[in-house]
Amino acid sequence: MNIKVVSAIALLCLVWGSLWGLVKHSLQIFPPFLFISMRLILAALTLIAVQLLLKKSVLPAQGEWKQLIVSSLMICIGFYATQIFAMQFVDSGLSAVLVFTMPIFIGVLAHYILKERLNTQKIIGLLCGTLGLAAILWPQLHHMHLNLALIGQGFLILSGFFWAMTTVYVKKNFAAYDKMKLTIWQMLIGGFIILMGALAFEPVDFKVWLNPLNDSILFYIAVIGTGFAFALWNWIVSQVDTFVASISVMCIPILSLFFGHVLWHEPITINILIGAAFICSGIIFSSLNFASKQNIRHAVMENRH
Repeated sequence: MNIKVVSAIALLCLVWGSLWGLVKHSLQIFPPFLFISMRLILAALTLIAVQLLLKKSVLPAQGEWKQLIVSSLMICIGFYATQIFAMQFVDSGLSAVLVFTMPIFIGVLAHYILKERLNTQKIIGLLCGTLGLAAILWPQLHHMHLNLALIGQGFLILSGFFWAMTTVYVKKNFAAYDKMKLTIWQMLIGGFIILMGALAFEPVDFKVWLNPLNDSILFYIAVIGTGFAFALWNWIVSQVDTFVASISVMCIPILSLFFGHVLWHEPITINILIGAAFICSGIIFSSLNFASKQNIRHAVMENRH
């Protein structure tokens, strides 16, 4: 990976690592689905302004709408809406750990759909991630007590699956597509669909939405943490192997656990620590091995020249 990609990954980790606690806090202020719809729409409108300033095209071609709608539904309904529902019942740090099981799914999906070989290193990483999930969910599974926390954790894992599905779909169908334009329409289409449903079932309190502090939190989450960050993520995916992209951001759950504990006083239990360690170390192990093979291959090619 070149310095641009490494810098982009580092910036993304910092932004997304700080975001989870703020999102959890926002659910105590805003109705969940109105919040996520406004988050997506504001992010899309901001990116439209940037795209126009750059004098780039905003409107998709006629034949692109079907794939954009499918991509939007997967990321906005499958990922964002599922995640925001589940986070009402699960702490922010643990939410991040469960959603970032995404590489567990992406390794398998990329193997069958993108023909990115699921080698020994990746399989070991996936097994470690699975053990990590088992450790985190063990207290609920051990007692087989169905509660909102367990349901929320299940939905967060499902959210990670949809994120993986969307990432693979984008890699397959939008490899050479303008990533800013892609992000705009992913969020705008899905955002308005969620908004229509939210307006039918959730109350609108204008005092909440016109509060300057609340608006500043929403601005950061929507513009920086959603629009800018997801455009950056789509660009990263276009630059490197899909699996490498997904495992390169594995420090985000650790940062989220740290921020959640320090800033929001969320408890960190031993099973969460063990599970997070298994998930992150297993996938980082895969990354290091894969990276070393890439370096060897590049070195061989350079020697030939």
